[in-house]
Amino acid sequence: MTKHADWITVGALAEGFAPDAFILPQLADLSGRSLTLHFANGWVIEHCFESERLHWQATDGHSSGSAAYRATSVRPGIYLVDFIKHEGNQAWSVSLVLDTHTQSFTAVLGRLPDQARTQRGLYQLALAGEPLTGVEATFLHGGLDLPWQPGACPHAPTTELVGLRNHYRYSPTEEYEHLYLNANHYSWQCLKGVEQGLCDTDRAYYYKIAEQLYLFVWCEKIVPTLGLVMIDLAEHRSDGKIFGYQGGGFDALANFPVSSYCRVVNRTEYPL
Repeated sequence: MTKHADWITVGALAEGFAPDAFILPQLADLSGRSLTLHFANGWVIEHCFESERLHWQATDGHSSGSAAYRATSVRPGIYLVDFIKHEGNQAWSVSLVLDTHTQSFTAVLGRLPDQARTQRGLYQLALAGEPLTGVEATFLHGGLDLPWQPGACPHAPTTELVGLRNHYRYSPTEEYEHLYLNANHYSWQCLKGVEQGLCDTDRAYYYKIAEQLYLFVWCEKIVPTLGLVMIDLAEHRSDGKIFGYQGGGFDALANFPVSSYCRVVNRTEYPL
């Protein structure tokens, strides 16, 4: 008989992942550097990196701030920079894929639902034709230290992962399986760890960054969660983060790193 498993908060998930996690180290490559991001939508924001903090300043003077950040890389010359940006009462998850090979970037802005949104039932949302998850992810592209020109960023939505069943080991105690179903959804299950026995199908986004290197983002609907990882199928490594509310309330956030050793279990191909 299958053991009953309970849904847990993102904070509890972070505690489960922490012991002996296969976390990639913080890179010092960006420390002391200044990079200007030229967004396709017209934003121009300078980012200045210290060893542990990042400072940003929009060239129009309307936006500035600083935050602790994490910088990692699963592929030389391509960095994942992650931090939390606070504006008024709103907290944004900001993840930057900085591609020095093509001098371009992809930015992922994530936002969690408020308490009122989480209290609306899935059936009510379905009947209203609204997304089942209240987690939002916005994707922006631009030039890295170069003015934006159309086509300057090669990072693009992809279906190359669709049909793959991948196995991820995040630590000696935490193992998951992903099945990439189609262009908009994936299924996951916890094979071993604090969520063992749990599974679901959630909203997913896939971007190809380089050959066999992908940005994968998912938005969960049961426990509001934004997950984001870079997947290197060539090196069998992934790295990213999970963002959500720390506990059962809405006043504290959890944003913790997740890195894994991963492998393709199989691929399902459908006849045309």
